[in-house]
Amino acid sequence: MNDGPPIFTQLDISVGSVPSPGQDRSGADAAETNRLLRDMVGLQQRSCELLAELVNQVSLQQRQRNAELKAWKEANPRLAASCRQAAESLSKVHTEFLSGIAQEAADNADDFTDSEYALGEFIDRYGPRLAHFNGVLQLFAQLGAPLPPADTPTGG
Repeated sequence: MNDGPPIFTQLDISVGSVPSPGQDRSGADAAETNRLLRDMVGLQQRSCELLAELVNQVSLQQRQRNAELKAWKEANPRLAASCRQAAESLSKVHTEFLSGIAQEAADNADDFTDSEYALGEFIDRYGPRLAHFNGVLQLFAQLGAPLPPADTPTGG
């Protein structure tokens, strides 16, 4: 599975690895340094290959998702327009809702610090509603977003 150089290497930094005053190890040290540098370059190349594979996977999934979304929007243009209108309308409601929550949080910050019960009550009251609201708003925004311009081949 792993045909590249090992990811982890060991360096000998013990006392025995340092040459004694009468010992000439410059050739051995240079060879060891060169080997370590080659290993490092090999590891960096492998990292680059893995990152390139990861980018290709992610971009492939994104392209597939965009193609599916585009096909859905083309098959349901009126529904996509309705989703866009709903997203715009709900965005205003969302802003006011967040403003109210933020104001209540600011007003009760001391209570939240002093009482876990008060904080839990606040989260229980607004958390699920906010999470669901965000999900619905995101769905409408994605389904109602305008289609990206079609790629047109350029001929010369």
